[in-house]
Amino acid sequence: MQADQTTHYQRIGGAEKVRELVKRFYELMDALPEAYGIRKLHADDLQSANDKLFKFLSGWMGGPQLFIEEYGHPMLRRRHLPFAIGDAERDQWMLCMNQALNEVVEDAALRHELSDAFTKVADHMRNREG
Repeated sequence: MQADQTTHYQRIGGAEKVRELVKRFYELMDALPEAYGIRKLHADDLQSANDKLFKFLSGWMGGPQLFIEEYGHPMLRRRHLPFAIGDAERDQWMLCMNQALNEVVEDAALRHELSDAFTKVADHMRNREG
């Protein structure tokens, strides 16, 4: 966060840009052969995942707490326990997110901050070896 306390949500451009980031993230997950492992953990139709990630990221970036309002506390690790997530899945998720960040977010400093934060979260989601 910048010294003036501007949120990541404000810096990225609000709901429109968060939606654009999430949309591009799932397009990449659907299209990149290198993301097959993470893609197969999702439903055939990505609309529900798209909607939930948008709502989560809105609040996570400092904007409206849409996810919490609808679903309660995110409990990310607990919600992801049914899925086998190891290093490969983490790396595939980050491949898609970093490419989406590079394509959608113009501010290089913000891209770097978000990538670092996503890396920490993605690493925390691992629940199996390898």
